[in-house]
Amino acid sequence: MCVSTFFISVSAQDSTKEVKIPSKEAQVRTALYAAPDDKKEGAMIYGYDQDGGLIVLRPGTNELICLSDNPNKSGISAACYYKELEPFMARGRELTAQGKSTTETREIRSEEIKAGKIKMPEAGMLFVYSAKEEDHNSNTGDITEGDLRYVIYMPFATPESTGISDKPSVAGMPWLMDPGTPRAHIMITPAK
Repeated sequence: MCVSTFFISVSAQDSTKEVKIPSKEAQVRTALYAAPDDKKEGAMIYGYDQDGGLIVLRPGTNELICLSDNPNKSGISAACYYKELEPFMARGRELTAQGKSTTETREIRSEEIKAGKIKMPEAGMLFVYSAKEEDHNSNTGDITEGDLRYVIYMPFATPESTGISDKPSVAGMPWLMDPGTPRAHIMITPAK
């Protein structure tokens, strides 16, 4: 199984970077930077084995699935999402592993949602924690500085159905990305 989420792809390697797979414990710690405090303990966590393949690092007991940073990609990005988004996310991982582009993956998933092949929840939360590599300790999984953004999937939502603008007019303002599509979502990137 390969993993990608809204902003995460595991198929492409950064050929200029020597890949070191962090320990299971370090990957779990990194993944949990994206999780809300009250969901950390029971979150399921995906990470990577020593060959770079995706594995379950920890089974979950709540509604959150987390993905540790992909060591094959530049920068640090961990994500957690509502488990009802898993069919959407899993299909994205599958298509990415097949070598599909971001545009192709979006088009295929949109058609499959419309056809009822992928079931989407009415709303589903995604948390993405990003940091620079120099702010991440791969031995411990600790991150000294990073940013958390929030994505609320609301399939087919529009500015008219939600009252949310499709463009942010100030930093940190929630806005609706891809309105009217199966992957419509509210973006919330806190102002720095």
